[in-house]
Amino acid sequence: MPVPLAPYPSAPVIYTPPENSTQSQLVCSGCRSLLLYPVGASSVCCAVCNAVTAVPATGTEMAQLVCGGCHTLLMHIRGATSVQCSCCLTVNLAPEGNQVAHVNCGNCGMLLMYQYGAPSVKCAVCSFVTYIWGSTSNTDQKFIS
Repeated sequence: MPVPLAPYPSAPVIYTPPENSTQSQLVCSGCRSLLLYPVGASSVCCAVCNAVTAVPATGTEMAQLVCGGCHTLLMHIRGATSVQCSCCLTVNLAPEGNQVAHVNCGNCGMLLMYQYGAPSVKCAVCSFVTYIWGSTSNTDQKFIS
């Protein structure tokens, strides 16, 4: 049975740990719950499912994205090209950076932000789907942060 592939998800949510904090967080490898743990721990045992999740090495930059198959929040090491969801096994393509673009909604004119390279974007205000390929909007721009 082939593993389904998902297109680039919507703009990723990026976790940056708070400075001077004694706690950090990661996603449980078992039940996908968000776990808080003391800085310096090598692994964390989930109170919900008892799964043990290894803590990434200090200095490892982490990023998050939402699975295109089941909409589960996935945490991965920054720079990964793809991330397989442990819930639905969908292989998600990880964007190379925080690349977002803007376009005006084709119906109500609201300025929309979307993942650069997406073929379309749905307006959260009026639910109209604007197709990017045919866009001639002056606001269609690429930003890398």
